[in-house]
Amino acid sequence: MSIGHNHGAGQSHGHGHDHASPTANPGARRRLAIAFAITALIVIAQAVGAAVTGSLALLTDTAHALVDASGLLVALIAATMMMRPPSSKRTWGFARIEIVAALGQATLLLVVGTYTAFEGITRLFDPPEVPSTELLIFGVIGLIANIVAMAVLLGGRNSNMNMKAAFLEVLNDALGSIGVIIAAILIWTTGFQQADALAGLFIAALIAPRAFRIMRESLRVLMEFTPRDLDLDEVRARLLRLEHVTGVHDVHASTIGTGLPILTAHLVIHEECFNSGHAPDILENARRCLDDVNGAEIEHATFQLETAKTHASESATVLHE
Repeated sequence: MSIGHNHGAGQSHGHGHDHASPTANPGARRRLAIAFAITALIVIAQAVGAAVTGSLALLTDTAHALVDASGLLVALIAATMMMRPPSSKRTWGFARIEIVAALGQATLLLVVGTYTAFEGITRLFDPPEVPSTELLIFGVIGLIANIVAMAVLLGGRNSNMNMKAAFLEVLNDALGSIGVIIAAILIWTTGFQQADALAGLFIAALIAPRAFRIMRESLRVLMEFTPRDLDLDEVRARLLRLEHVTGVHDVHASTIGTGLPILTAHLVIHEECFNSGHAPDILENARRCLDDVNGAEIEHATFQLETAKTHASESATVLHE
């Protein structure tokens, strides 16, 4: 935990260090590379199947797999960039690139889901003839490949939002393949051609909620909202209860990337604390009061110590501006 302090206008003292992303993981890159290769093969196989059968469900699942493949490629690039060390120009390195990648994947999924819903409703009223045998074969191929890709990503799915989005993409694509298989069986056994369109709508229904969820979580990070599990009011109350602390303001908490919440706060203390040597103790007590707070564990917190006079001067400057 990095703690800084300021005890006079124009006079600052502190200590810090570079922050590498805790979510950068070479193992995640390997998993993503393997999953991308498998998903790319799925795209090729299902594209051939969609051309042969003319199936909307298989075409939709192909588009879904194509989005998955592009998403996994973006995730792989993001995981590679996250390994790059911080610098004086990029103090957090590329820790947040996983959030941007997840947002891009969610946007692509929404586009595919919207197209699928429109086309599926159209085909319900005018279903084309779809060969069930070929549809079943390509559906099974897609399911097997997706299960293999899921097994590869399973161990790292909770390491960061980028990996979570990648795993959920493959999981939903596997469910889409199941929809294709069910449609093929229904067409084969009953001749119900609308089953293909219904399978396509089923896949679209799988896509939309997941895309919205990933988009919402990504935007929370990019907008620098308080981490969902952190009770900032409790943090503020604890800081106010510290001995020698007379005020707390400018309390901010946000998330740089998965597993990397940060917090900053200004603590107003008595002026004599700087001369009596209490300031270091106050900083240490402030750090400790975050150790057992309910919610997200704060890995990086920065506290600025200031006198009431300094605080009044800062407030006047802000009001004047």
